[in-house]
Amino acid sequence: MAIKITTGLTDCDLVGKSHWWGFADLPDGVEYPCLKGGEVDDEGTEETLTFICQLRLEDVAPLDTEGALPREGMLWFFADLDYFLGDLEAPCDGTGEWPEGSYKVIYSPHCDNLNTHKVCWADGESACMPAEQMEFEQTEPYDGGHKLLGYPLMDEWGDTADGELRLLLQVDSEDRWGLRFFDMGTLCFLIGAEDLAARRFDRAKVMMYSS
Repeated sequence: MAIKITTGLTDCDLVGKSHWWGFADLPDGVEYPCLKGGEVDDEGTEETLTFICQLRLEDVAPLDTEGALPREGMLWFFADLDYFLGDLEAPCDGTGEWPEGSYKVIYSPHCDNLNTHKVCWADGESACMPAEQMEFEQTEPYDGGHKLLGYPLMDEWGDTADGELRLLLQVDSEDRWGLRFFDMGTLCFLIGAEDLAARRFDRAKVMMYSS
């Protein structure tokens, strides 16, 4: 079982709700994640990771028949996507496992006391693509596209020294965003089965697959 994600632009207010792109709404005391080893501008501002999506877990709980994810709270996903969104001068981690600091998964058991973190250019314009609402439905475990749980479309990893890995989120290439992981590959957030059961989302890994 997996959960398919479809997204689309909307006029609805998505603050504090599940959404793709846009600005992250993070809990009190949680700082917006920066790229480890990234550039620092003249004002001392560190280079940030790209916010991918935030997931209000109660939205997918009815579809998560195995109970793999918490029933409440929020998950946030970030990664270094500049190159794959068209900035060909940006660093590129390539296929395989990405190094720590090039991605981040944040989990909160609560969805209150959230603060919107606006990432803007020096002129005040948004540095993020417009937020899109997320809709969910059950799908096959090896389905392509954007999805939660199941297995990566390009299943190559197997077991590791950390034990069995489970798929958290698959991000697929999508032309309408200019998002391309080389030859129509996918970016997968993975987590050890024991870490998933213990809700240690901070120990997730990222692998990029390309055909």
